[in-house]
Amino acid sequence: MDSLRSLRLLPWSSPEGKPCFLDAEGEGTGYVSRLADETEALQLAEGLDVLGEARRVLEDPVSPHVAVRYAAVRLTECLADALRVAESRGRREAGR
Repeated sequence: MDSLRSLRLLPWSSPEGKPCFLDAEGEGTGYVSRLADETEALQLAEGLDVLGEARRVLEDPVSPHVAVRYAAVRLTECLADALRVAESRGRREAGR
């Protein structure tokens, strides 16, 4: 179990769609750790942007169906990213 806690869930998947992990032993200052930190920050920032745009679409009662559907698709993608970031950070906190 301890070995699982020392694995950092990365914010991307393999080409087969499987989760990617990094051995998180140490300070977490290596290249891949920094890249993962930057990717997580970009994903969360994108989520804020998408949320703002989705709110504008959803507040307009005459928004076309295609715009509402696109907003829902993008929100779903961003929610999946945010949940993955939360899981990764939760794993790291539990391992400390």
